[in-house]
Amino acid sequence: MLRISQALVDAITAHAKADHPDEACGVLAGPAGSDLPARAIPMVNAARSPTFYEFDSTELLRLYRDLDERDEVPIVVYHSHTATEAYPSRTDIALAAEPEAHYVLVSTREHGNEPGPVELRSFRIIDGEVTEEEVQVTP
Repeated sequence: MLRISQALVDAITAHAKADHPDEACGVLAGPAGSDLPARAIPMVNAARSPTFYEFDSTELLRLYRDLDERDEVPIVVYHSHTATEAYPSRTDIALAAEPEAHYVLVSTREHGNEPGPVELRSFRIIDGEVTEEEVQVTP
């Protein structure tokens, strides 16, 4: 189960809507060993694509240095789908490199960057196997 604050859900949603029609991507970091996301780190989609996301390698290196300095880990790796449901694509599954992370997908297909709800789901992806998990949003 993923436990996540409403503030972080709002941050992910705002990022996904702001980047629409391109996919948005980022990380929620938290203390090592806690499994509790504490802060959002929106990243740039280096692919600038509505169907694919890619972290910029320089930005990713900077992120991991920052996480090490703060004794944090990526608790959640998130990205958006702009035209399809919030479910990992074959590419998403193939590129899932953080076995301990929750993979959160947000679909902006219904309202794009306009006001309105999004579909948000969380998954574990380990060795190519996708398992959906419950999302518990806390105040």
